[in-house]
Amino acid sequence: MSWLPKSPKARRRLWVVAAVAPVLALAVGLSLYAMRDSVTFFFSPSEATAAKAPAGRVVRLGGLVAAGSVRRGSDGEVAFSITDNMAATRVVYQGDLPDLFREGQGVVAQGAFLPDRSFRATQVLAKHDENYMPREVAERLKERGEWRPEGATPAPGTPAT
Repeated sequence: MSWLPKSPKARRRLWVVAAVAPVLALAVGLSLYAMRDSVTFFFSPSEATAAKAPAGRVVRLGGLVAAGSVRRGSDGEVAFSITDNMAATRVVYQGDLPDLFREGQGVVAQGAFLPDRSFRATQVLAKHDENYMPREVAERLKERGEWRPEGATPAPGTPAT
């Protein structure tokens, strides 16, 4: 074969590379396949409304708790809406909420979207002091030009944090 190197040393090197490359590719592929369930994507309510969030897959939903949206059921179930001031997503959570959870507060909920595009949360995280905003929420607000630096007055019609 004319495409093979003439030198035995170069030919051996070519065979080693040809044998190692598929093994390495297989190892990388298996690693990525094993990690696929451990990756949790973040969505804002606007992205969720645009149907970018897959139903049934564990994701994070972040934004502010919409004013007047918190409803507590007698069975311990809590329903509320998370908003990013462009869209709102209804969230249902069974369990105790963090002490800092309240309307107008930044939250990140982990759970899954149901086929009706509501969100069933398995965990709700609230910001832990008045200066903290979840990184994903802050990035989304900056992307849309809605970021309010500390001390800035909110735009009319938006909840204060």
